[in-house]
Amino acid sequence: MAIVVQKENCIGCGACISICPVGAIEFEANGKAEIGENCIACGACISECPVKCIIREQVNNRLIIDLDSYKNIWVYIECEKNRPKNVAYELLGVARRLADASGEECVAIVIGGLSQKYLQDLIANGADKVYYLENNNYLEYNTEIYTQVVTDLVKEHKPNALLIGATVNGRDLAPRIAGRLKTGLCADCTAIDNSAEEAKLIEWTRPAFGGNIMATIVCPEHRPQMGSVRPKVFPVSRADYSRKGEIILIKEPNLQDNLVKILETIVDISAERVNIQDAEIICAGGRGMGNKETFEQLYTLADLLGGVVAGSRAVVESGWLEHHAQVGQSGVTVGPKVYFAFGISGAIQHLAGINACDMIIAINKDANAPIFKAADYGIVGDVQKILPILIEKIRAIKVEQE
Repeated sequence: MAIVVQKENCIGCGACISICPVGAIEFEANGKAEIGENCIACGACISECPVKCIIREQVNNRLIIDLDSYKNIWVYIECEKNRPKNVAYELLGVARRLADASGEECVAIVIGGLSQKYLQDLIANGADKVYYLENNNYLEYNTEIYTQVVTDLVKEHKPNALLIGATVNGRDLAPRIAGRLKTGLCADCTAIDNSAEEAKLIEWTRPAFGGNIMATIVCPEHRPQMGSVRPKVFPVSRADYSRKGEIILIKEPNLQDNLVKILETIVDISAERVNIQDAEIICAGGRGMGNKETFEQLYTLADLLGGVVAGSRAVVESGWLEHHAQVGQSGVTVGPKVYFAFGISGAIQHLAGINACDMIIAINKDANAPIFKAADYGIVGDVQKILPILIEKIRAIKVEQE
């Protein structure tokens, strides 16, 4: 639907101009109102017009594209400190599987600076081609520059699908690219597969309605098909260093005016100290911990086990834990070797964040808590009584080992 002015009835009163929240309406030379391209179709001008000459009009702007001209599965490789982040390798494994099923190639995009070793790692982990823009000026993520570089590449080579990690930067980058390409984006996917009817059609699965159902989404009429994927959802495939691939250097882009200038980079020290996504052991607490004093005992247990502390949304909202250590749909997805769930009931939103864990050990006084259905081992009991005993037992074992 579009907002249009029936010029023959317009009296040039200007009421619509003053009410427009985005300044999209101006007077033409003949004194008639004209709605510009930046109109957001909010409809405020429709009710304000005294002569009712502004209406909504059905516009058939369906874009017909040649779907067969789009091929290959692309992965945006996010880098940090001159090396690919773990989620990049996870996505390469998924992309390799999708590409094999549709008879296409797996292609990686890298912006910034990587050593030859890491470029070869991308090929070993599934990439057939690596498009590489080497420029030390682009080592730090920049919204405008990265968006334009990826968008220009996609327009030139027409990939069938583009996968991006749902990291902080990825969640900023993905919708910007999708907006410029006028295609859809399925965010925070937890499963990706080829359609049974058409291998080149990708099925993206993600939690919906607050995590109460899992929705499978397709993009049948627009390309590329795009999705962002949370870290730790998919395993990293075994690298095969016998694989051969092509590294293609990208020419320096003709950048438009950059609207964003990085003045200073501030490192979040607390987030660097506790990286729960890379931890092999996580001691997580929930509302059932009862109070902050009991929750803080998890730090003692984590130190003894060489792990980190995390928690559910409830403890973050209670102020016991910072948000970067929240596990679940509104937090982060984790995949440690061992995940301790103390006083966590196991709402579906939290379970969505721990389905990649190798082992889950749950402690909860409610024997019917949903967490026990996901747990490998469970203890029914009061966390406030069990946790101190567990700490002392582990401390005693460590003393004996020393």
